[in-house]
Amino acid sequence: MAEVESFTLDHTKVKAPYVRLIAEENGPKGDVIANYDLRFLQPNEKEMPTGAVHTLEHLLADLMRDRLDGIIDISPFGCRTGFHLITWGVHSPAEVAKALTEVLTIIANETVWEDVQGVSIESCGNYRDHSLFGAKEYAKLVIDEGISEDAFERRIVK
Repeated sequence: MAEVESFTLDHTKVKAPYVRLIAEENGPKGDVIANYDLRFLQPNEKEMPTGAVHTLEHLLADLMRDRLDGIIDISPFGCRTGFHLITWGVHSPAEVAKALTEVLTIIANETVWEDVQGVSIESCGNYRDHSLFGAKEYAKLVIDEGISEDAFERRIVK
C-alpha cells in the first residue's frame, strides 16, 4: 500500500489555523509541484458545514490566484477542517499565510453573493449547497485566531 502523508500526520499534535508545506514533488522534466495544508480548524474538535466549505472553496479558487503564482488547485479536505493547495513551484508557508489572510479578510468584510463565481446549476455540481454567511463566519474565525506558518508551534504571520 502507498503511504499517504496526511494519514501519517499526528492530528493531535497540530495547532490550527496554520499553513504547512506537505510535500514537494519533482516531475521528470524538472517541474516542481508543492502541496500545502491550509488548516482552518483544529482536527477532531471542529468541522465546517458543507455549505461554508463549498463557498470558501469557490472564493479561495478565485481570490488566491490573484495573490500567488502557479496555483493548480485548491480543494477541501474530506474532514472539513481545511484545504489542500497545490502549486507549480514552492512558496514559503509564511507567503501562503499572508495571501490567505488577505483573502479571508476580503471574504469576511467585503464579499457579497454576486462575487462568488460558479454557483449556478450550469457551473456547479451541487449549486444548492453554498453558504456565504458560513464562509464569512469561518473566515472571521481564522483571521481572529491568526494563521501560523508552523503546524506545531503558533508562529502567527502578520
